[in-house]
Amino acid sequence: MIRVLIVDDQALLRGSFRALVDNEPGMTVVGEAATGTEAVERAAADQPDVVLMDVQMPDMDGIEATQRICAAQPAVRVLILTMFDLDAHVYGALRAGAAGFLLKDTQPAELCNAIRVVAAGEGLLGPTITRKLITEFARTPHRQPLSRQLEVLTEREREVLTLIARGLSNDDLACDLHLSKGTVKTYVGRLLTKLDARDRAQLVIIAYESGLIPR
Repeated sequence: MIRVLIVDDQALLRGSFRALVDNEPGMTVVGEAATGTEAVERAAADQPDVVLMDVQMPDMDGIEATQRICAAQPAVRVLILTMFDLDAHVYGALRAGAAGFLLKDTQPAELCNAIRVVAAGEGLLGPTITRKLITEFARTPHRQPLSRQLEVLTEREREVLTLIARGLSNDDLACDLHLSKGTVKTYVGRLLTKLDARDRAQLVIIAYESGLIPR
């Protein structure tokens, strides 16, 4: 059973998300929060597997809440739900440790699937966000040298990392590289281990901030 914490300052949206999640097989809502501060407290008390996190809230925004939750509870996965696919806050949330992003107008089936994906330890970027997110990272000046980390990668692993950073899914990678899906998963697992990354979302950050992907 996937335990979900819902964080949003609008009671109507929280109620809608609760109804959706509670009616989905294999999921249950363990708590709700209306502010970032409440989210941090509820995450510690309720021990959710996944947090559905709003970005703009009173008291403490979703980015700081995400950072605090991920720092205190590394096993908790935060899925950001935002109204704006160009919201600059989203990029900060990635660095804070968010596992994925979706727009609030996402179809219910997509949202439920996203919860399962991040609960399983994968990173997830909604299709309308991915390209703009990549463009934003290519423009940002926050690029820290990670050459020592990248030196441990084989040429093939760097190729896989580059394609992940460009938004390709495992299925896309298998097709482009003429590899089996199992082999692709092995490569992704090696990258996560070697680069000490939580998920695919953090692999995207590393690829761009290390300079592997040119501007």
